[in-house]
Amino acid sequence: MVLIGYARVSTVGQENGLETQKHLLEEAGCKRIFFEKVTGTSTTKRNELKEAIQFLDKGDTLIVTKINRLARSIIDLNNIVNELNIKGVNVRFLKENIEFQAGENNNSLQTLLFNILGSFAQFERDIIVERTGEGRERAKKQGKHMGRPSQDKRAIEKALKLYDERETNGLSVNDIAKMTNVPRSTIYAELKKLKG
Repeated sequence: MVLIGYARVSTVGQENGLETQKHLLEEAGCKRIFFEKVTGTSTTKRNELKEAIQFLDKGDTLIVTKINRLARSIIDLNNIVNELNIKGVNVRFLKENIEFQAGENNNSLQTLLFNILGSFAQFERDIIVERTGEGRERAKKQGKHMGRPSQDKRAIEKALKLYDERETNGLSVNDIAKMTNVPRSTIYAELKKLKG
């Protein structure tokens, strides 16, 4: 019997969350941990989860820190747990303190609790998506620009002037970018436009 961990964060910027999950899974005795940086709703792109499922053998246990790290949809959650149980793999959720034993009739109260917690995870995700959409619509109605802020034209003009004068002023592109708050990529893109 081998203990295998699965850790997931939704975005690349959440490395701290991944480290926390790794620590908890190691404390739980996981010999190998599969790491994923992808949203829980993306069922087709979770390659590490697919690899973990293939790696697990009968009698092994998949350990996840909490239910919403495995999936955010209650249907997907039940499908994954059922697939693993049929394969003879146990599934344990640390935060919720729930374990589903393969090949056993898990108690009905535990199954109910699991489904309620899974439903809450899905509900929480849906609320976040809904609020984000509403906030975006409100901002558009107020005339706010959505997406990356556009660069100040005067700052770009200053950056280009400094770039043209770099032989006399001795500034590098990095120096110019720091002084004007115009990214190097923007400076090069504007120079390309002028040449083109």
